[in-house]
Amino acid sequence: MSLQKYQTELIEHSLSAGALMFGTFTLKSGRLSPYFFNAGLLASGPVLDTLCSAYAATIAAALKGSPGLPEFDVLFGPAYKGIPFAAGTALLLHREHKIDVGFAYDRKEAKDHGEGGVTVGTPVKGKRVLILDDVATAGTAIRGAIDIVRREGGEVVGAVLLLDRQEVGKAGRSTIAEVEELLGGKGRVPTILTMQNLMAWLQDNGRTEELEKMKAYYDEFGAKDAA
Repeated sequence: MSLQKYQTELIEHSLSAGALMFGTFTLKSGRLSPYFFNAGLLASGPVLDTLCSAYAATIAAALKGSPGLPEFDVLFGPAYKGIPFAAGTALLLHREHKIDVGFAYDRKEAKDHGEGGVTVGTPVKGKRVLILDDVATAGTAIRGAIDIVRREGGEVVGAVLLLDRQEVGKAGRSTIAEVEELLGGKGRVPTILTMQNLMAWLQDNGRTEELEKMKAYYDEFGAKDAA
């Protein structure tokens, strides 16, 4: 598997920032994972530049794909990690790809004064909305964001992920396939990185022991329809 330049840069920046780690980690599901990704640690100017450039490149490519991502009006970044991701990606979509969209995010608690409401930024009511998310395992966060946007009157046309762990979802299929079905079909959930991308990087860099642990984990828990 050949990696794009922005994928390699994002993996290496994430390792340097401590956001991507290889080892043994207990997930919320109780599974023992050979790697862990904490997008909250992607918190410096250079790393944010790399990340949002990767989001923007992935979105621009998906808009031209077949089946592709539909046109959209607003990027939605779920609080709190998604807020800088949505702002930075909107900026880079404009600067690097000439795609002009608004961005919005949610409050943890609704505000009953001022502009009020649950969302902040570009109003999502009556708009086509693309959700940004970081890591998908069971898809719980994406489903929550979809519910928020729909309650606010927006139409969710897709979601773009930083990392797809490529594990089985609630129905025994890949989480991505389940969310795509929820949003209208294949191509609605493009991803920057997958577990297989991480394995390709490990192989390219001769990190054999970590690669073997990743392969064993994927063999046990991976969603084969995500391959």
